[in-house]
Amino acid sequence: MNQGNIGTDYESTYSKFKVATNANLPTKPSFFTKLKNVLFYEIKVELTPYEQKIEDEINDFLHQEVTWQNFKSFLFKEVEVTHKGKRIL
Repeated sequence: MNQGNIGTDYESTYSKFKVATNANLPTKPSFFTKLKNVLFYEIKVELTPYEQKIEDEINDFLHQEVTWQNFKSFLFKEVEVTHKGKRIL
């Protein structure tokens, strides 16, 4: 063996094996990537016209404006208390 050729033989033999720096390499998805994919999965919902009407009514009910005056009048409105058709109070 020639000592001068040891380094060059090593380089020529193993120079084919390089670290892959390509960005398209497959990687193992992390926990947070999986969680993000589950939480932000796009869902398309198509409603019939009747279902759309019901959904709009529910949405309007849930997003109605509530003021203190409306809330107060609801709490303090007079209510008839009856038992078997007879007024108790």
